[in-house]
Amino acid sequence: MSMHLEGPWLSYNGKKKGKVKFRNAEEARKTRELDASWKELQKKWEVEAEDKKRTRALKAPTLVYSLPIPEGRSTKHIKSLGTVGGVATLAPAKVYTGSDMIGIGQLHKSNAIPIFRKSDAEDLAKMRR
Repeated sequence: MSMHLEGPWLSYNGKKKGKVKFRNAEEARKTRELDASWKELQKKWEVEAEDKKRTRALKAPTLVYSLPIPEGRSTKHIKSLGTVGGVATLAPAKVYTGSDMIGIGQLHKSNAIPIFRKSDAEDLAKMRR
């Protein structure tokens, strides 16, 4: 919901680069030649990038997450309170029981004003926006 607050620098789906555009055909040709020569050099020295990544990933130890409770933080003799029932009683509904208030007036939008005298109601009716 709060993605509209962040700028374009925040991305959850990675930093994918678009299609490479060159200034002219000469630069594109040079780039293709350099890429091909790099791949030939890798083949010459028998270095496969994907194989290298795969073997490195397979050699890495597997991640094991364990979250033990630190010493002194657990109290086994105090039981947790269950969520079976409420702890407090329901407060009684607040209802006006007096006889002084005539009604409720509205000055602007949802501004409710209690009216106690007839003159208050007249003043409220004569007010402008």
